[in-house]
Amino acid sequence: MTNERSISEQKAALRRQVRDELKRLPPNQRLAASSRACSQLRQERIWREARSVLLYAPLPDELDIGPLLQEALEAGKTLALPQFDAERQVYLACRVLDLTDDLRQGRFGITEPKGRCAEIPLKELDFVLAPGVAFALNGRRLGRGKGFYDRLLASVGGIKCGTGFDEQIVDDIPAEPHDVCLDYILTPTRWCRACQGAVLK
Repeated sequence: MTNERSISEQKAALRRQVRDELKRLPPNQRLAASSRACSQLRQERIWREARSVLLYAPLPDELDIGPLLQEALEAGKTLALPQFDAERQVYLACRVLDLTDDLRQGRFGITEPKGRCAEIPLKELDFVLAPGVAFALNGRRLGRGKGFYDRLLASVGGIKCGTGFDEQIVDDIPAEPHDVCLDYILTPTRWCRACQGAVLK
């Protein structure tokens, strides 16, 4: 029990540290960094060949991957975004066909698919881009503390890629049994195969 509490406290301290770091990033720098990260992903074969993708609608403190949503639709990919199921207290992957008509303000102030959008089984996804508070190059991800994204990622059949600003990369993240290891990490300057921490570019 003491160990669990200790890990929880370590994670909370790391969240505060990274968030403080992000607050110092000016808006124009955030925008430029987000653009570089999107360009980085476009070069990767994994992204180009993925047919079914789960992306996210960015919060103000997250890397803005907004342009990739429209590009995924234009490329003929099946695009899904997380939708919170309040009854089951889980995130589902729901298909988005139109970025204007299919989205609404959801739980936690996050833009998500409307209720009528069809659910896509997580096992059928080729590629998932997951936000977080912090990432380590060994594939560890630090979320916001609720565990919702870990439960979603645990059921994903395809490639799981964490994405954030370079300021969100840390040396290590304390791990708990429910934490899911990512396959890749994307930042404005990195595309890394995770779990081995080998930098590909």
